[in-house]
Amino acid sequence: MTVNNDGQAVFNSFYQLRNRLFMQTEQMIELVESALEGIKARDLVQLDVRGKSTVTDYMLIASGSSTRHVKSSAEAVAAAAKKAGVEVLGMEGLDSGEWALVDLGDLVVHVMQTQVRDLYDLEGLWGPDAVNDEQVSASVRPGEPRRG
Repeated sequence: MTVNNDGQAVFNSFYQLRNRLFMQTEQMIELVESALEGIKARDLVQLDVRGKSTVTDYMLIASGSSTRHVKSSAEAVAAAAKKAGVEVLGMEGLDSGEWALVDLGDLVVHVMQTQVRDLYDLEGLWGPDAVNDEQVSASVRPGEPRRG
């Protein structure tokens, strides 16, 4: 197979863009981790949810010590992202301060009070031992209801 120079240039450009976007996600994760560490959020956990979620590629989960701490941690993440030119797609939970979510597209950040984090166990739900969609689909026969 022969690829002309234009085809090779397009091919190379695509992979350079793909690699740059991946690096941006990694840099965004580092930026968010730094913001959370700077405001003293605790127990940071990064989850790779590619193949498990259609909503995002990564989740970063942290604990806050109080409602005010959860709110200020989420706000610090949003401020750091905006300063770096990252669009904040949405923020939820700032009113209650028990669980705040910051949607950065490829990265969703959850800041939770410890008891809420223990209750919802996102690490168990989305972590490396969680079942992905393909495993669920393979275990269910057509016409058979899912039980669980």
